[in-house]
Amino acid sequence: MVKIIADSTCDLSGDLLEKYDVSILPLHILLDEAEYLDGTDITPEEIFKWSDAHKTTPKTSAPSLEAAVELLRPYVEEKREVVCFSISDEMSASGNVMRLAAEELQAEKFVRVVNSGNLSTGIGLLVIEAAIMAKDGKNGEAIVKRMEELKPLVRASFVVDTLVYLHRGGRCSGLAAMAGGALKLHPRIMVENGKMKPGRKYRGNLEKVIMSYVTDMEEELKHAKKDRVFITHSGCDRKIVDEVRSYLSSLNRFDEILETRAGGVISSHCGPGTLGVLFISE
Repeated sequence: MVKIIADSTCDLSGDLLEKYDVSILPLHILLDEAEYLDGTDITPEEIFKWSDAHKTTPKTSAPSLEAAVELLRPYVEEKREVVCFSISDEMSASGNVMRLAAEELQAEKFVRVVNSGNLSTGIGLLVIEAAIMAKDGKNGEAIVKRMEELKPLVRASFVVDTLVYLHRGGRCSGLAAMAGGALKLHPRIMVENGKMKPGRKYRGNLEKVIMSYVTDMEEELKHAKKDRVFITHSGCDRKIVDEVRSYLSSLNRFDEILETRAGGVISSHCGPGTLGVLFISE
């Protein structure tokens, strides 16, 4: 059976990783001189605390080549096919590290790397589809072919509570961050062609904003692939998350409504209070 591997930015919960037998290659998070593994030895809450104290965003970096080689080695030695998923190549060298690891092991014929062109559970949606295909006995070539067909259909977007973290990470000007804070503006951020881009700006308290963001997607959601939809957030008020879940449930569209917490890399750039609804369009 084909082995599925993803980098840590796929933001799948431990339960889902276990259910679908997915292994994770963690990215690195640097707080001054200290280096941590995303999802392993640091929490988003610890990152927020450090970021606020230092008024900056932590640096993040791709997985190490050594870690990628060690993760792949046992499957290569078994001559088992592997399909790896990385965050968009526009955002990180993670996918390139996976490719270099395959070369290092002289295993290019066993290991295929999919540039997801996405982030967070925009990757996770593809990873689960691939894992289901693997369990059904499909080979690596068939899985990668199907993933390339699905990639343009992934709908990944989110709303941020504050522009401060995007500003600290260089993705938003200081003036825009100040104006956004003063006017209580919350932009919708979308992933298109492997890059993040701003969409509609909402105004008001976060609960109202998030519900407006979700209901604005109603027509898209009604034409989404029915298997699953993700609510992924970086620590939103429980009431808001439950309202979003209730709304999605009321559409009577999805077999599964899955909730996950954004990992350290995604959280460090978006800040607390961020929430996204992610799905695959039919």
